Amino acid sequence: MFTGIIQEVGKVTSIRSGKLVVAASQVTKGLELGGSVGVNGACLTATVFDAISFAVDLSPETLQRTTLGSLKTGDFLNLERPMSLGGELGGHLVQGHIDGTGIITDIIPQSGATIFRINAPAEIMRYLVEKAYIGVEGISLTITSPGSDCFQVSVVEFTRTHTNLQYHKMGNSVNLEVDIMAKYAERFIQAQKPGISAEFLREQGF
Repeated sequence: MFTGIIQEVGKVTSIRSGKLVVAASQVTKGLELGGSVGVNGACLTATVFDAISFAVDLSPETLQRTTLGSLKTGDFLNLERPMSLGGELGGHLVQGHIDGTGIITDIIPQSGATIFRINAPAEIMRYLVEKAYIGVEGISLTITSPGSDCFQVSVVEFTRTHTNLQYHKMGNSVNLEVDIMAKYAERFIQAQKPGISAEFLREQGF
């Protein structure tokens, strides 16, 4: 589990044959072989590391569901180590399981903040409501205005300048993870709906 509070912005030094190497110096502290690292919101396993870099393998599932397959050398990545039990939860519970990707359609500067408007597929939009959480590139953000096919988040200046959002432009794709509580709520409601049975059909005159 992660919190969506980015600890470091790393840099891609190599990506080929399903292996990603990232330059980083903060998230490598205390890292162990096989440990998890949130990379642009995706929970990945460190296969090699030293004091200034680490490597992870990118599975076909990860490449299909995330933007990581389109990375290039020199790209910047949001990094976070898993939260510790008893530690501060500054954002929200983030699993590191990317649900899909969205496209930045507008970037609107405001006083002390920036509005990002992001187009997202229906399977993500169904879970979004105003003031709910969403993970964007691994960042815990609050939805300010959900629409039919897009949503907005307001990013304060500190968050933008301390994450890779400072490098994103309109048209860029971003990783998205919806709040797991929304999924549980949907499943619970679906379980309460009565199915079509022989008794139900008789009651309806069939």
